[in-house]
Amino acid sequence: MSDTGTTEPPATESVVTEPVVTEPVVTEEVRLLEGPNLYFTRPAVKVMLSMPGYLEAPTTSVKAVADALGMRARVGEPGSVQRRAFLGRVAQQSIRTIARAAGTSRVGVRVRAGAAPEDVVVAAVWRRRGRAWVLGESLAGFLTDVLAGGEPAALATAIANEMMSARAGSRPSAITPKVPVASITGTNGKTTTTRLLAHMCMTAGKTTAWSSTDGVVVMGQMVEPGDYSGPAGARGVLETPDLEIGVLETARGGLLLKGMGVTHNDVSVVTNVSADHLGLQGIDTLDQLAEVKAIVTTVTKPDGWTVLNGEDPRVWAMHGRSSGRPWAFALDPTTPALRAAVDAGGRGITVSDGDITVLEPGGATVKIAPLTDVPATLSGLSVHNIANVLAATAAGLGLGLPRAAVQEALRTFNPDDRLNPGRMNIYSLPVSGGTASVILDLAHNEAGLAALLDVARGLAAPGGRVFLALGTAGDRTDDILAALGQIAGQRADHVVIAHKEHYLRGRTLAEFEAHFGAGLALAGVGEAPSHPTELAALVSLAEHAADGDVIAIMTHEQRTAAVEWLAGQGATPDGAADIRRKVVRAQGKHERENAFDALAVLSGEAQVTEATALRAEMPGDARAAYELAGALDAAGREAEAVPLYEGALAGGLPEPHRHRARIQLASSLRNLDRHAEAIALLDTLATERPESAAVAAFRALARLDAGQPDAVVADLIDALLARATDDDANLYRAALTRYADALRARAPQGTSASSS
Repeated sequence: MSDTGTTEPPATESVVTEPVVTEPVVTEEVRLLEGPNLYFTRPAVKVMLSMPGYLEAPTTSVKAVADALGMRARVGEPGSVQRRAFLGRVAQQSIRTIARAAGTSRVGVRVRAGAAPEDVVVAAVWRRRGRAWVLGESLAGFLTDVLAGGEPAALATAIANEMMSARAGSRPSAITPKVPVASITGTNGKTTTTRLLAHMCMTAGKTTAWSSTDGVVVMGQMVEPGDYSGPAGARGVLETPDLEIGVLETARGGLLLKGMGVTHNDVSVVTNVSADHLGLQGIDTLDQLAEVKAIVTTVTKPDGWTVLNGEDPRVWAMHGRSSGRPWAFALDPTTPALRAAVDAGGRGITVSDGDITVLEPGGATVKIAPLTDVPATLSGLSVHNIANVLAATAAGLGLGLPRAAVQEALRTFNPDDRLNPGRMNIYSLPVSGGTASVILDLAHNEAGLAALLDVARGLAAPGGRVFLALGTAGDRTDDILAALGQIAGQRADHVVIAHKEHYLRGRTLAEFEAHFGAGLALAGVGEAPSHPTELAALVSLAEHAADGDVIAIMTHEQRTAAVEWLAGQGATPDGAADIRRKVVRAQGKHERENAFDALAVLSGEAQVTEATALRAEMPGDARAAYELAGALDAAGREAEAVPLYEGALAGGLPEPHRHRARIQLASSLRNLDRHAEAIALLDTLATERPESAAVAAFRALARLDAGQPDAVVADLIDALLARATDDDANLYRAALTRYADALRARAPQGTSASSS
């Protein structure tokens, strides 16, 4: 019985039909996958077919094909979901029929639905290149002829003879490693994780080579520049003389187009899965992308380790198909995957009380290093780099590296242009009035841009602005380009578009501007200026930057040019101490914040003595001058405090202490009977911060001392009413406002002022 209720002939009956003229089966692509792939952990030939004739042919005609191939399957009505499922089954059965004719009784075959209803992807294991190619190229003709009434056995025999007479060809090129190998994949963070893990291996004294999107590197020296995140990179690494450990960045493109370059690995790492390159090569959804990334985990040796992001459900689910032992990493120590990994005999790694911590079976924990000692985390500011550090640390320990070597590598891996080029490289650029920060980062998708802006905002001084040069490659969907624009508009203070001529990938500059503009508009941002290159955007933004601002550049093709330009402007790369200082400043703190906090528990001359000693250690520091002024002020030594307050303000004292210093200066001026100066300063503060009750109170005191009682009472009434929400205030607000106006009207000429 068919799915529509009509009676189908028994499977054993032969259905005689007239040949039906239908559209032929078309081969969209034949690809030989050299190593583990989306379909098998062995090499496979992948054939993409378009089968409109099978999808729309009469049910009786398609049923005749099923009978002729010995299939007991419901074929469904034309165009139905069941018919679409049948397309895969008939392609699979056809390969098996041809294989049997060639003398192979068992062959691995798998199928997947394609993007369109008539599309099918079928894959079969192969051993010899020439024969696999004949099979792939012949499959569409076989299916077309069978639907037209051809005899499957005769057609299969003809193809089998062609296969056997063809030149056998070479075997698959995937390498079986003879040294420990780590394979690293993920949407974001894989290059940084690869470089950090390689740094750990070298720190441990191992001859190390690694491959990435930048090239093949041996012991820190680039030997082959270019994108080597696929099988060619694996070969370049594993052919290194005297190699002891290989580290392979493994990108989606290589996995889909060639398969993995190695037959197995000792450690596999998956950093995360997020939207990137969707709509390419049949990968349209995050779940499909996760399947691709999971390939590296399926060939991890049983005594090896599968290092997975425990906070990404798609990634953590990969442990179910991996024979390697699970090692989950997560920033949140309460993440369930950490416990699940340990319960399964594996390990976990997380951040506990500020320390990178390994979780072992039985509840044991091992402290590896404080986050503050790991420069790659940017003083804990870069959340995504903390995750990369956790992944690399687990991988290093999983490879058997000594713990001491891993710890030393964490302390010495600086996120600079030498060890991690193009990934959160931070510079200090001289600008008018001080120094701005410049970040060069590959950020190429939504997650990467969000991470870049997190860091930029975390480096911006209080009151500082974030400038962004927005741009990416053209092989992103329209929706992703718009999403990038929206993120930029929501989180940056000023956005320009930086075009990348060598990464247009079929798009026009106008398309980029239109899609970015649509996203910016959703964030309430009007037209963004555009620049022909990344460098032009950097130069333009630098002209408008001030002290404490941050310029973030999504750099792809002009990183080297940008670094050279920065050097020519006197910019210097930031080390760990420089970044820590900026992060502390951005938080409104000082690098000696603990020492200043200790002053607060002192009083009187003891506080003055300690504050004087701190200023002597930092004679040009505005914060130190401010703290000493406050101590003198509290000790009743206002005359000594005033010039220190003024010096701190002139020296660029940042917020929030700048605002406090101005209030305290006004109070000291009042106590020194310098009423006009105090009132003038407090009037300015009242305009800037009308919500400040403290400013209103100090201002009232200064006016009272200056002989302005009526204006004081009027202003305090206004200030009180501005903050009151009770019923009485609402009932009598109009009357009290009239009384305040009357008080101001009778005040001596020139003594009234706007209310606070």
